[in-house]
Amino acid sequence: MSKSYLGGAESGTSGLDVRVLSRAAAVAGLRLVLVDGTGSEVTPMSEAAVRDMIGRRFPAHLDTRYSDEGWWHDAHRYSRHRSWYTFDRDRGRRDAARRRRGTPADHQVPQPGDSPRDRAEARRREYWRHRAAERERRFLAGEFAQLPDAFVCSCPKQCDELDNRSGKPVHAEGCPCLCDLA
Repeated sequence: MSKSYLGGAESGTSGLDVRVLSRAAAVAGLRLVLVDGTGSEVTPMSEAAVRDMIGRRFPAHLDTRYSDEGWWHDAHRYSRHRSWYTFDRDRGRRDAARRRRGTPADHQVPQPGDSPRDRAEARRREYWRHRAAERERRFLAGEFAQLPDAFVCSCPKQCDELDNRSGKPVHAEGCPCLCDLA
């Protein structure tokens, strides 16, 4: 650094770049840290924390979330690929989420299955698992006992010979079933 730069910093007429200050602290065997209101050291953001689609870190003061949670754009309105993670700039939304879920210790760390497609598939699987479990619960509770027996078609063979199954069922003359009239 130049003598004039150092002189300005020493006299208080100009500031020091934090990188210069950090290097100067390292030369003296010290390190710069941030402390919170209680005096506890604030740890740096994890190197493994999620990043945007270009590889940049998200702002440290904002909480990251999955992009498909509360996402207001979709394929029909948004021409770009959907990002995996995002954040809310609105401080009120962030504070409301923190009241519901607590304050996160750090940004999310990428996990397998975090892509919007994987998360949508997991939601679909969970929906169908829940639906099957509910149907089984209702069956075991006897809720289906009052349903009539399944319909059995009693069309003669002539109906099968006339019907090519390409549209509405075709019946032979005098067919007693007429199964398409449900």
